[in-house]
Order: sequence, then structure tokens, then C-alpha cells
Amino acid sequence: MQTNIPDNRKKVVVIGGGFAGINLVKRLDKKKYDIVLVDRNNYHSFPPLFYQIASCGLDADNICFPLRREMQKSKAKGTRYHMGEVQTIDITRKEVVTQFETLPYDYLVIAAGCTNNFFGNPDLVKYVYTLKSANEAMRVRNHILDRLERACLAKHDPEKRRKLLSFVVVGGGPTGVEMAGALGEMKRDIIPREYTSLDPNEVKIILLEGTDRLLGTMSKESSENAEQYLKKLLVDVNLGVKMDSYEDFIVKLSNGQEIYSESVIWTAGITGVTFKLEGTDVKPGRGNRFVVDRYNRVVGLDGVFALGDISYMETEDFPHGLPQLAQVAIQQSQLLAKQLNSERFIEQFKYNDKGSMATIGRNLAVADLNHAHLKGFPAWLIWMFIHLISLLGMRNKITVLVNWIWAYFSYSTSLRLLFHTTRYPLRTRWGERGEHL
Repeated sequence: MQTNIPDNRKKVVVIGGGFAGINLVKRLDKKKYDIVLVDRNNYHSFPPLFYQIASCGLDADNICFPLRREMQKSKAKGTRYHMGEVQTIDITRKEVVTQFETLPYDYLVIAAGCTNNFFGNPDLVKYVYTLKSANEAMRVRNHILDRLERACLAKHDPEKRRKLLSFVVVGGGPTGVEMAGALGEMKRDIIPREYTSLDPNEVKIILLEGTDRLLGTMSKESSENAEQYLKKLLVDVNLGVKMDSYEDFIVKLSNGQEIYSESVIWTAGITGVTFKLEGTDVKPGRGNRFVVDRYNRVVGLDGVFALGDISYMETEDFPHGLPQLAQVAIQQSQLLAKQLNSERFIEQFKYNDKGSMATIGRNLAVADLNHAHLKGFPAWLIWMFIHLISLLGMRNKITVLVNWIWAYFSYSTSLRLLFHTTRYPLRTRWGERGEHL
């Protein structure tokens, strides 16, 4: 039996189906608000595990969940999903414009997340591999497998094998450390077992970090432990070194060194997703993030809110802005839903920091909790548990757990399958005929 909902509900448009967007629409009062969730993809993905797709540990569908199915669950039921890439936000007319439609709103919530930051060198996007989406992670996986297979065929050409098997990871944050560690595990455990014609010593894995330590947002102990673990996994860690340029497969470093690599994986920085704003002089602030007050309201814009990675909020504990973490996005969405439901903005946002963690490899992880620092096997177990329960869908949770158990005891997975996409017919991203894929 359907409940008659009055047509005078206020319209809420939520841009982005990530942690913030999903948690917000689950908690908003559907009797009070007509809610539309807009996202370029028709699924929610779990970014902390993108590196496991790239390193053949998981398949993309293990960590992605259909948004339409999530909208059918009790908490989110009543929310409508619209596929589209937001191109323009008209503040005066209160409209969101995608390539397919124009959506009016009374309240707009921007929760689109972030993308790669190339620090003033946008041409890098053409030449490096990135890990900001499931699609990008699959591209990295296919590239790595392609390198290994081609190196197996170059039996009598050591110079060619050297070029094929040189991997450079740029950025020593959690994603860079985890990706380098995963490559190190492949070098140490997988290549001797499955790529028997290769000498693991021919595989070169280089991690570049511009500061003096890894995991800069975590404790000094975690940084030191992570560096020790990576070296144990045969990764060459370079601290205090920046990549100045990358041309003709030559990585030029700030110390004058040059490295040949056809496989540069960029994890060095993030920036907010860009939108065209009309009818206002307000512009995003530091890191292309929207400056918000303690109630998640975008400063200078009426009825517009920003959550998660794309928001910039300064607090007493975080004078340079809240960290761009999933927990921040979730907690912000919980408070905003409460305030919109009551239409009272009284309670200021206060981030409850539950800690940070990163995994480097089998039994190797670091965790900074509120009152403790953990490393090794205990931290690894906590990391697995937290990430497992954070996945959407029971099927995904079970599949990931089975994959992890199988890989742990067999030192292998069955996911090293190389799928080359077909080229024709030529289509643009959304299926119309065009000049490029």
C-alpha cells in the first residue's frame, strides 16, 4: 500500500553517490523532501580498495554496488537516481544542469568528491596511470598484466624486460603506500610462482614521496613502520624527492636523477571536482573545495551545502581544514540530514576522529587509533575488519572475505585475467556516435 505524499515537498538534489551522498539520502525525511541523487556512474564504489583491483586482489564488482538497488532499501526508498555528469550549477535559477536534463532544487548538496591533482601540469593525465575510480583501477590492472606477459616473451632481451618491468608510484600517502606494497607482494610471491620465466630481481618498484616521510597525516611511528614494511617487500623508497616532469617515458626527479618507466602510477594529490557556477561570484577555495561553515553550508550560497572531500571546513582542531576521509563525509551527512529534517541549524559540526590506518601487505599494516598505535598483524586484522563492514551489500562483503581468505592461504588469486576492450564501433562515453572512445 502506497502512502500519499504531498506534492509540496521541497526538492533536494544531491550530487554524488559516495559515502556522503548515500548516507545523506538514507537519513533524509522522504515525506518532507523530494530527493534526487545524481551521479555519473550508476553504482557506489569503495575507493579505499581501488588499489586491490589494480593489483588483481579483487574484481571491480566486489567493491561496487548498484545505486538503484540501494535506493530500494528501506532507509533510502523514495530517493530517485538520475545518471548524469553535472556541468553547470545555476545559483540564481536554482538549477543543476547535466548533459541530459535540468533539475530544479530548493536545497542542493554537493558531495561529488575529488579527483587527481597534477599540480599545474594537466598534461600528465595523458601519460600516467591513476587510481581515483574503479575504471582507472581496472586500467592499471590490465597494464600491469600486459607488462608481465610481454616481459615473459622477451627472454633474450634483458634491456626490453628492464623497461617493461619498471614501475614508479608517485605519492607516499595511503594509496601510494598500499599500491607499492601490493606490487611488492606480486614481485615477492606471485612472479616466482606464476611467471617462472621472469627473474623477480628484474622487477623494479620505485616509490617517490616529496616530503621526508611516508603517510604524512599519520604518526611518525606509522611512517617508519610503513617504510620498513615496503623495504621488506623489495620496494625502493625515495623520500624528499619530487617528480619534476615525465616525457618520453623519462621520469625527471628534483635531485637530477632520471628513471625510465612506462608504468607511472600517480597518487600524489587530490583536488575537488570542478563545476561551472553561474549567477554568483563565489568560487571554490583551497584545493578546489567549497568553503563551508560549521553547519556544512557553502559560504555565500543560499540553500547550498557541501559534504566530504569537496568541502573545506576549518575547526579549532583542524585549522587547515578537515581531513579528506570517509569518516568526515559520513559524519557530516548524518548531521546535515538531522538539521534538514528539523529545519533547524543549531548544532555545529564536530569531527569525531576515530583514527587512521593503512595496509602495506600480508600481515603488514599500521593503525593510529585514539589512544594506541598498532602495527603488523593486529593492525592488519583491524584494517580488514573495518573495510569489510564498510562495504555496501552482503554479497560484496562475503565475496571480498572469501577472496581475502583464499589469497591468504594460497598466496594467489584467480583474478589475473587480462581483458582488452574492443575498439569498434566508435562511441563516446554515453553511447552516442563520436570520434573517440
